[in-house]
Amino acid sequence: MTAQLIDGAALAKRLRGEAAQAAATMRALRGVRPGLAVVLVGEDPASAIYVRNKVRACEEAGLHSVLERYHATLTQPELLARIAALNADPSIHGILVQMPLPRHLDPTAVIEAIAPAKDVDGFSIASAGQLMTGLPGLRPATPLGCMKLIESTGVPIRGQHAVVVGRSNTVGKPMALLLLQASATVTVCHSATPDLASHTRQADIVVVAVGRRGTLTADMVKPGAIVIDVGINRRDDGKLCGDVEFDAVRNVAGWITPVPGGVGPMTIAMLLMNTLQAAELTHPRSAFGAPPQGGAAG
Repeated sequence: MTAQLIDGAALAKRLRGEAAQAAATMRALRGVRPGLAVVLVGEDPASAIYVRNKVRACEEAGLHSVLERYHATLTQPELLARIAALNADPSIHGILVQMPLPRHLDPTAVIEAIAPAKDVDGFSIASAGQLMTGLPGLRPATPLGCMKLIESTGVPIRGQHAVVVGRSNTVGKPMALLLLQASATVTVCHSATPDLASHTRQADIVVVAVGRRGTLTADMVKPGAIVIDVGINRRDDGKLCGDVEFDAVRNVAGWITPVPGGVGPMTIAMLLMNTLQAAELTHPRSAFGAPPQGGAAG
């Protein structure tokens, strides 16, 4: 068996096209241009690349984008003041503060300073609470992208046994909750789980998000399983790889995401979707009146 590749780049391209169409419709019918502000503090090279890609994706989709770059010496009160200003800016519907922050800044305080309605990363306590209780809200982009990748296989999630390897607040925990909401039976494994393989071998869906290459090997996978690799690591030759031993696992799994080209592109696509959702919540269709009724068809 050779697994079918789940092409995250192709799916993300389609979703970004849908985002562009939705943004154009919102501008045309309601005069609203969805806006995203990205805040970067410091000179971390990887963060600079991520931010550049996010801003470019916004511009290509016709969204209003604002990039605020600050030196690593920016103080906590100064950063919180900028976030407060963005919260009050009606042209900004989503706010993203790129992580990691310089060590003197408190990431929890920064995230909590973002208005929940503009928390397009879905990292705040309010957003986490909405996810936990099943209330509508903005979901973390990477787990949301993983759900779209799983759904793209056409395999129903309902009734499947899913194993999430990783328990971070940004991926592992929200991933488990999204799978639960889709009626999967979910097991969460982590660094203290004895005999990880005994769990993953039972899984119809495996999501690996620990940031350690070689975490999932071929002997740990149920034949035909869906394998989603969230990890981003470097091999000895400098090339990117995930947490899954891709070449071996693809001979056992039914579906598998590559690294790069799997989860990564989906994160940005879902960020655009979250920004559109935030704009929609701020400017609902009902606020602009009902569409005209009657009349001849054109």
